Amino acid sequence: MICADKKMKLLVTSMVFFFCLGSFYAQKQILKPNVIIINADDLGYGDVGAYGAIKVNTPAMDTLAAQGIRLTDFHAASAVCSPSRYALMTGRYPHRKNLYSPIFLRTKLQVDTNRTTIADVMKRAGYATAIIGKWHLGFGDQEPVDWNKPLKPGPLELGFDYYFGVPVLNSHPPFVYVENHDVVGLLPDKDPFVYGEEAYTRYFDEKFDMDQIGGAKKAHDMYKDREVGTTFKNKAVDWIKQHKDSPFFLYLATTNIHHPFTPSPQFIGTSKAGAYGDFIHELDWIISEIMSTLEEEQIEGNTLLIVTSDNGGMLNRGGQIAREAGHHQNGELLGFKFDAWEGGHRVPFIARWPGHIEPGSTSDALASNVDLLATLAAVTTQRLSKDEGPDSINILDILTGKTSTGSRHDLLISPRNPSHITLRSGEWVYKSNQGGGGFVATELGSHEFGGPAAFPFTGQVNSDIEKGRIKDNAPSGQLYNIVSDKGQHSNLYNDQPEVVREMKTKMSAILSEE
Repeated sequence: MICADKKMKLLVTSMVFFFCLGSFYAQKQILKPNVIIINADDLGYGDVGAYGAIKVNTPAMDTLAAQGIRLTDFHAASAVCSPSRYALMTGRYPHRKNLYSPIFLRTKLQVDTNRTTIADVMKRAGYATAIIGKWHLGFGDQEPVDWNKPLKPGPLELGFDYYFGVPVLNSHPPFVYVENHDVVGLLPDKDPFVYGEEAYTRYFDEKFDMDQIGGAKKAHDMYKDREVGTTFKNKAVDWIKQHKDSPFFLYLATTNIHHPFTPSPQFIGTSKAGAYGDFIHELDWIISEIMSTLEEEQIEGNTLLIVTSDNGGMLNRGGQIAREAGHHQNGELLGFKFDAWEGGHRVPFIARWPGHIEPGSTSDALASNVDLLATLAAVTTQRLSKDEGPDSINILDILTGKTSTGSRHDLLISPRNPSHITLRSGEWVYKSNQGGGGFVATELGSHEFGGPAAFPFTGQVNSDIEKGRIKDNAPSGQLYNIVSDKGQHSNLYNDQPEVVREMKTKMSAILSEE
């Protein structure tokens, strides 16, 4: 009888042990890291304190850098918003889509719904997925887009469970919010959108020739420029709280700091860089609120939080005012948004993942936003097929300090002008044309002020440019050693013909890939 009791106790003990062991492994599987990508709009390399800014204060981003890693050679795959977002979303260079310019309200969805996206990757791993903020990749499969009907396909057909945000951008119509497939507040039968009628927004300070769409007054009335940042912050915080008990992926794409610079009143006049800097202050506050929410909900330790930008800082009117105040949007880098020069696409990248990323670390390994798809696959221990994110390279080992160099040697970068497409290969940067390939308006005060004409104003120096013009004897292309000449002061195109030939051959091979 005693032996029988001992056997029974042993059996029960074993069952309890294996039950606990099973529960332990089940918990280990449940504890997948949450992932948040905050993709700021037009945030330049020099717009953050951790990257050298002194005319603006960015305590949240600086704290995040102190708690995680800061990459110093990270690039958007394009110097333009829509192509850059395409690269991040799909892990594909935007030239594969022939996408070089921003898209506007008439343009259909630019991502094939059969294409694997970052949201698809996370969805396959059992994550709840959401995008809050600026979309800017089109809707539907017909042009022009019919804004009076459900906007599909869109983000929900690309792996996201939930979408709330600005459908195009904060400087172009329609100035409304979209939630999932529908314009918020739209009454299509009583008050529809009407192409050709004047679009409006309350604090708009920059007028352009743009495709117009009016009507939909109730929907437009719900959109208030100075409340957009706060609205996105509130939506993101609420969504995090609702999904805190299971793995989630949030892509928060702010309209900060894209023009028009319309921060909430509490931030007006708080920086030393005009409205441009005030908008950075609001962005930093948004990030601080996300960080605080993670801490309050006790999920900070199990969340990979990334902050980056879709392209470099812009020399628009607000940017010019900031520059006059001594703020250098892109630090010492040459050029601005839209340019093939470094300032157009080298951007901040900060990541924190407690227990995995060493606090206060930095890396000068080459990386790009096109790499995030493969990286998220690695975070969730997935293997991608050959046609999934073909240009994406896993940078998880860079973030966790397992490698100092990474696996990327070459990076193709698309500026606004496809004739200036650029190849980075090791220490070399090459493009087969003169100038930056971005904006080239010659008058200070113009929204499109840029290129060589802006050099006397910005004080930037390049061996091809003198008194705001490209020299008559300047080389036909450009080659820079970006390691020894980060500011791209000296064009070595004529001095290194062998390197130029190698770069041309390599670029042609990449561009010919299907």
